Amino acid sequence: MIDLRSDTVTKPGESMREAAANAAVGDDVYGEDPTVNELERRAAEATGMADALYVPTGTMGNQIAARTHTDRGEEVLVERESHVYKWEVGGLAQLSSLQVRTIDGGDRGVPTPEQIRDGFVEEDLHRPGTGLLTLENTHNSKGGIAIDPETIDAAAEAAHGLDVPVHLDGARLFNAAVALDVPASRIVESVDSVMFCLSKGLGAPVGSMLAGSEEFIERARRNRKLFGGGMRQAGIVAAPGIEALESVDRLADDHENARRLAEGLDALDGLSVQPPETNIVLVETSDAEMTAEEFCGACETEDVLGSEFGETVARFCTHRNVDGEDIEETIARVEAALA
Repeated sequence: MIDLRSDTVTKPGESMREAAANAAVGDDVYGEDPTVNELERRAAEATGMADALYVPTGTMGNQIAARTHTDRGEEVLVERESHVYKWEVGGLAQLSSLQVRTIDGGDRGVPTPEQIRDGFVEEDLHRPGTGLLTLENTHNSKGGIAIDPETIDAAAEAAHGLDVPVHLDGARLFNAAVALDVPASRIVESVDSVMFCLSKGLGAPVGSMLAGSEEFIERARRNRKLFGGGMRQAGIVAAPGIEALESVDRLADDHENARRLAEGLDALDGLSVQPPETNIVLVETSDAEMTAEEFCGACETEDVLGSEFGETVARFCTHRNVDGEDIEETIARVEAALA
C-alpha cells in the first residue's frame, strides 16, 4: 500500500527510535526534562523567537495561542479556508469563547491589508473588538502553497497598525521555507507567535512547537496545562523532534516527488492537477465523471491511499516514506484505477 493521505503517516526511522530510547528525561511540567528544554531552545532559534513551548499537537498549539493572545468574547480574523477555522472542531469558540470573522483570502489564502482593516472591529460599549489575526503558511486548503514573507509582512503590519496581534499557523512552515529558499525565521519575522508541526513533513512521531516572546510563552505554558497538554517525562517523544529539526533540507525531496506526481497524474485522461508548490497535490476529478470519494475508493482498490478534499477534489501528500519509485508506481496504479 502506498499511503499518500497525509505526511502525518510517516514512521520514525532508526535514528529517531534510538534518540527516543536514549533520551535524558525529567518532569517537563516542572521544567526538568533536559531533552524537551533543548528542543524548545532549538525551536526558538529556528524561528528567531525568544522562547518556545513543546505541545502534543498542532491544533493544541494554535488553540493555546488564540487563548493566550485574546480575552473571551473578542473577535478573531481568520481566512475562511484556514485550518484553525475549518478543521479544529470550533475550538476558538469552544475553548476560548471567541467569535470568528472570516475573510476570503483569494487564491493564495492571505487577507490583504485592506481586508484586514475592513474586518477590524474597534472595542466599544456594545462590541468586543478584534483581538487576533491568524494566518497560515503553507496553506493546506489551497494546496500547500508557500506564502512569501513579504505577503505575511503586509498582513501583519496592517494588524499591528490596529494593535491586533498576529498568530501564524505554520504547521508546514519548513516546507514553505525550503520551497521559498528562505530561513523559517524570515517568514515569521513580522508575526507575534507561530506554531509548527514536528509530526508532518519533518517526520517525528509526536508533537508541535509554539514559539513567541518569553512573556507570551510563559502565559502559554499555563494555558497548555489548562488544555491538558502538560506532559511529564516527555523527552522520549521530544528527542525525535530534535532529530527532525536536523533534517529540514530533505523536504526538498518531498517537493520534487510531489511535482513528479502532479505531472504524471495531470497527463492522465480525466484528471486535472494544479502544479504543487510544496508536498501537497490536489487532483480535480470532475472530467473523469467521478467524485473525490469514488476516485479515492478506486485508488484504494489499486493499493494507493489519498484523501477527499472536496466534492471533486482529492489530495495526495508526499512524505519521507515515499520515494521516486513509489511515485512512478502511484501514477501507474491511478491510471489502472481510472480504467
